[in-house]
Amino acid sequence: MEVLYTKTAEEGSEKAYQLIREALDNGAKVFGLATGSTPERVYEKLVESDVDFSEAISVNLDEYVGLEGTHEQSYQYFMEQKLFNHKPFKESFVPNGVNEEQAEIERYEAILAKYPIDLQILGIGENGHIAFNEPGTALDSVTHKVELTQSTINANKRNFEKEEDVPRYAYSMGLASIMKAKKIILMAFGENKAQAVKDLVTATKADPAIPSTVLVNHPNVTVIVDEAAATLIKK
Repeated sequence: MEVLYTKTAEEGSEKAYQLIREALDNGAKVFGLATGSTPERVYEKLVESDVDFSEAISVNLDEYVGLEGTHEQSYQYFMEQKLFNHKPFKESFVPNGVNEEQAEIERYEAILAKYPIDLQILGIGENGHIAFNEPGTALDSVTHKVELTQSTINANKRNFEKEEDVPRYAYSMGLASIMKAKKIILMAFGENKAQAVKDLVTATKADPAIPSTVLVNHPNVTVIVDEAAATLIKK
C-alpha cells in the first residue's frame, strides 16, 4: 500500500486526477467510480480537461435503494451531473435502486464479470466503510443490499431536506467485488477522516469491523490523504 501525503484536498484531487489520466493513457478501459464529496473535485478536473472516455466503461460502486435514477439525491443523478453529461463513457453502469433485490444483485455481478475493473476510485467513511460496506460486512461479500448504519445516515443527511428522507438501504459492490480491481486509489480528506485513515494504514490484516482494511491484501493500492486526514499517523 502506497500512501501519498498532500498538503491540501486540492493537491490530493490533482494527484488522483493525474493517476486516472495516466491509467487511461496506459490502456485502462474500465473505471470503477465513487460518489460523495471526496471525488467531486476530481470529476471537476476531468470535466475541465481534454480527457476522452468515449471508448471507456464506468461502473459505479453503489446506489440508494428506493430512489429512481432521476431522483436528485440518487447516485445515478450525481454522476450524470458531475461527470457523465460532460464526459460521456461508451457505457456507464450504476446499480438500479428500484430493481428487486436478487435481480439487481445478479445483474450487477454479471456486469462486473463482463467488465473487470482496471482502476477503482474509493472514498472512505468515518467508520471505515468503503462503498456502502459497513462494519461487519463479510470480507468475501459480493454485490449485496446493505442496511446503512446511523453513522452513515448522519454523514449523508446533509444532502436531504430532513434525516427521515435519507434511505435506510443501499445496493453496493461487496468487498470481494472491489478487491478484483487491478488498481485501487483511495482518497481521504479532512480531519473527520483521520481515525479511518489511521485504522487503514496501520492495519496488518483485514478486519471485518473496519471494512477498508480488506485493502491490505490488495497488491496495488494508492492512498491519497491531505494533512488534516493524516494527523493521527506518523509519516
